[in-house]
Amino acid sequence: MVQNEPSSLQDYLLRLQSEGRITFTRPEAIQALNVSDAAFLKAAERLQKRKLLLNPKHGFYVIVSPQYLSWGAPPPSSYIDDLMHHEQRPYYVGLLKAAELHGATHHAVMEFQVVTDRQFRRIKAGRSIIAFYYRKDLKILERHLSPHKTDTGRMTVSSPELTAFDLLRYAHAVGGIDAIATVLSDLKEKLEGQKLAQLAPLMERAYVQRLGYLLERMGCGHAASPLHDYLLTKPWPWSELQPRARAQDEKGPEPVERNERWRVIVHRHPEIDE
Repeated sequence: MVQNEPSSLQDYLLRLQSEGRITFTRPEAIQALNVSDAAFLKAAERLQKRKLLLNPKHGFYVIVSPQYLSWGAPPPSSYIDDLMHHEQRPYYVGLLKAAELHGATHHAVMEFQVVTDRQFRRIKAGRSIIAFYYRKDLKILERHLSPHKTDTGRMTVSSPELTAFDLLRYAHAVGGIDAIATVLSDLKEKLEGQKLAQLAPLMERAYVQRLGYLLERMGCGHAASPLHDYLLTKPWPWSELQPRARAQDEKGPEPVERNERWRVIVHRHPEIDE
C-alpha cells in the first residue's frame, strides 16, 4: 500500500512519530512536503511558536510530543545522536551525565554534557541545557566509548574510566574537587585499574596523579595501583590537587599534605557528600 504524502508539516510530524522518529532535517521535510524553502520555514515557525517543534541547530528539528509540552522539549538523550550525526561530528556523552548513567547518584546533573571535537555554543532546549566540551583527539578514545540504549535509539557514552579522567580534565564543569571526589566515590567500584592504565598515556600526567591520589585516598587501591605503575615509567613533576588560578597569590596557603607516592600537593583535603 502506498502511503499518502503528508499535506502539512503537522501531518509530516505525525507520520514521523508513527515511524518512531522524533527528528528530521529541513531538506527531508521540504522533499516530503514538496514545498519551497520559504513555505517550510513559515510552517516550522508557526509550530515552534506553539511549542510543538524545537530547532536546536540550523536545519535540524526535534518534534515535541504531548508528554513533553510542559518541559518544552524531549530529553536530550532522545535526540543527541541524531543531532551530532547532523553536525557530522564525533561525540560522547560524558562528565556528570555519564557518571549518572554509570550509577553515580550524589550529584545533581544540571547540564547534559557532551564532549566533541569542535567548539559549540550551549543549547537551551526547553528545561534542559546541552553543554559542549572540547577535545581535539576523540578518535584515540574510541575503545573507551560504548553505545547506550535510549527510548528512541542510542547514544555514545564514555566508559566509567574515561568519565573519571574527564571529571578532572574538565573540573570547572563539574563543580570542583569536592564534587569530583563525591562522584568518584560512587564510581569507584566500577573502575578497572587496567583500563585506567590504558587511558593514562592519553592524559596529561597531572590528571593521572590526581586521579590516582583520590582513588587511593578513598580506599580504591586496586584501581589506583596500575596508574602508579604507569607513572614510574619516567620521572614526573609535582602537581597540585587543585590548580590555582594565575591571578591568585603564588605562595598561597601552606599545603596540608605533600604526597610523595603521587607527587601531589594538597592545600585542602576534598570533602565527600554523604
